[in-house]
Amino acid sequence: YTDGDRSKGEADRALRIAREEGRYETEAERVRKDGTRFWAHVVVDPIFTEDGALRGYAKITRDITELKVATNELQEARTALMHAQKMEAIGQLTGGIAHDFNNMLAGIIGALNLIKRRIEAQRYDDANKFIDAAQTAANRAASLTSRLLAFGRRQSLDIKPVDANASITSMRILLDRTMGENVAIETSFDSEELWASTDVSQLESAILNLAINARDAMPEGGSLRIETRRAPATGSGERMISVSVRDTGTGMSPEVLANVFEPFFTTKPIGQGTGLGLSMVYGFVNQSGGNVQIDSEVGKGTSVTLFLPESSPEEVVEKPDNSAAEELGSGKTVLVVEDDPQVRMLILEVLRDLQYRAIEASDPEQALSALRSQNHVDLMVSDVGLPGMNGRQLAEIARSSRPNLKILFMTGYAAEAAVRSEFLEPGMEMMMKPFQLEGLTAKIREMLNAS
Repeated sequence: YTDGDRSKGEADRALRIAREEGRYETEAERVRKDGTRFWAHVVVDPIFTEDGALRGYAKITRDITELKVATNELQEARTALMHAQKMEAIGQLTGGIAHDFNNMLAGIIGALNLIKRRIEAQRYDDANKFIDAAQTAANRAASLTSRLLAFGRRQSLDIKPVDANASITSMRILLDRTMGENVAIETSFDSEELWASTDVSQLESAILNLAINARDAMPEGGSLRIETRRAPATGSGERMISVSVRDTGTGMSPEVLANVFEPFFTTKPIGQGTGLGLSMVYGFVNQSGGNVQIDSEVGKGTSVTLFLPESSPEEVVEKPDNSAAEELGSGKTVLVVEDDPQVRMLILEVLRDLQYRAIEASDPEQALSALRSQNHVDLMVSDVGLPGMNGRQLAEIARSSRPNLKILFMTGYAAEAAVRSEFLEPGMEMMMKPFQLEGLTAKIREMLNAS
């Protein structure tokens, strides 16, 4: 034994455990007669007489130094390999993002430069063409960030009971147009209604992504089958449903199948796919508490199955129709809390154009000061990611003195707001950045006009 083990009484402890429990076994350092240390595997068994009396102990000590060294070296090699694979994945991800975003930024910056030159030359006739080009590129960038958040399971999900069958049925016209005339679409539902706990818009987007992949795998035509079923419960007893999308396309080899969830991995020609479709589906389903299974065989087709937590229908609350509501703010007061000066400026300008009384705050302290000094505030529009405290914490403090204050959150990404139902209280709504200013003002009108 080492001096440290002797001082702790390890020898007596080993004999006691062997005597009381029937065996003592461990791996530990031991000392040879020449004073050198080695790793040993030690087993001590008690020996009893026929009448049950303890006679002695049988001890086997095996030198496992070489095995221990080899095991440590193997673990270090595995760790180094995992790190190398992680860095390769990060490089692939950042390279793909940089490539796509630089293309989009080139479209935005180039269009804005041309607009500026046209204005300086007082040539306004074709300005709309360049404005549309900039907006198209910006919307593509917004779509890419949304897919990246989905891949990373960091998007904001509006999880609620969703009838998967009804969602698929409502997509039928869109699917027919997407797939074309040479692809036959079939649906098969396990029951009239099948409810899942998920985000309906993300579920429909995932199904559409899978359908597009299936279409591209069937250039000569084929069939697409979408099925819903009640799936076996998980090991923890959670009930699940499955949504399967099957095609009769070219299928995938095992090598391709092993990489399908990698970001920016695609087998499509350059310019025909970002490689984020299946990554987005995978991230969304995992964030919803489910998982994805893919089965594919070259020449026979592919089946992608989404497993989602089962839910039950809840009473649908009809929202009041505010379509006829007044367009102008009529002097209603809106507090805008946003730390980005460009975003804050744009929101304030559009609110003032619509005759709202807009108050600006660049951080939570300014917002709280404004709330203390203002007699009346109808709505607070706040970013979630703010310096000092986040928007949700600001809302709690604001509502401690103004319990009926309506609050609209804006976020580009916030981990704490990943599931909206857990983040929002009554009288609170959320919008994802980037958004159209028309959409923002429509949401503000909806909240202010709600009873």
